[in-house]
Amino acid sequence: MLQQRCNPAQCPGYIEQQNLTRVSQFFLLGLSDDLELQPLLLGLFLSMYLVAMLGNMLIILTVSSDSHLHTPMYFFLCSLSLADIGFISTTVPKMIVGIQTHSRVISYGGCLTQMSFLILFGCMDGMLLTVMAYDRFVAICHPLHYSAIMSPCLCCFLVFMSFLISLLDSQMHTLIVLQLTCFKDVNISNFFCDPSQLLHLACSDTFTNNIVMYFVGAISGFLPISGIFFSYYKIVSSILRVPLIGGKYKAFSTCGSHLSVVCLFYGTAIGSYLGSALLPSPRKDVVPSVMYTMVTPMLNPFIYSLRNRDIKSALWRLYSRTDYS
Repeated sequence: MLQQRCNPAQCPGYIEQQNLTRVSQFFLLGLSDDLELQPLLLGLFLSMYLVAMLGNMLIILTVSSDSHLHTPMYFFLCSLSLADIGFISTTVPKMIVGIQTHSRVISYGGCLTQMSFLILFGCMDGMLLTVMAYDRFVAICHPLHYSAIMSPCLCCFLVFMSFLISLLDSQMHTLIVLQLTCFKDVNISNFFCDPSQLLHLACSDTFTNNIVMYFVGAISGFLPISGIFFSYYKIVSSILRVPLIGGKYKAFSTCGSHLSVVCLFYGTAIGSYLGSALLPSPRKDVVPSVMYTMVTPMLNPFIYSLRNRDIKSALWRLYSRTDYS
């Protein structure tokens, strides 16, 4: 585990300076140390992972196999499902294997890789939710020009830019963590490699890195949220001008699923992010982390399928074709 001894002067506040070393691996403390709870946690998180994978793959299969759903809205929904599959697969399989083998070790390179992909898919989730809000804005506020505005080229461009911005955000966080050479502890109080916790464990002066990391995180979170708020401000303003109550309800109903996912994702993510920044303490971030890394990707397909008449009809047609064949 230990590679090279660091200079104790790099970590003046650490008591055991003689043990200050560079590390080649970390220990993910997970949710609980209680051995009796491990089988329960294994069954719970394995079930959640399988449900999330099945639900998101079913959304992708349904949209791709039904020509009625070959529209921008469902193209973005497929992209969101792919991002959710990547998001939950970054953390949960490692945790399940760790519980099964009673090993909490993750290599330094594995930790950086996990962190990089987690930020990539997490940021992409946020960017795609913003793109979907823009799609609803165009559909409700400019219905006559919807097909011309939301062309296939623009849809692909928006998804590509979402990926590019997410990749940039991920690499910036990774570069910041790569500058940390010595750590006063190897225990990470979570079930995945959280960049904010790695900064807290670092021995070198991380004030500048903290400022840069939280600034980048704030920008990558603030811009999508601003886009969503602006889109829904325009949507609500447009709907309020509709004279018929039935027309208002129909317009609002098309946004209900998206709003539910936005509140679930950003509510848990911002709570965990601000909590780790303002009140760092062991394992207090675990529950919010479970919410936005596991519960949100698991619930997204059900929110969209249960509240969406087109998806339910397409699922029934897919089931009927499979049943008859």
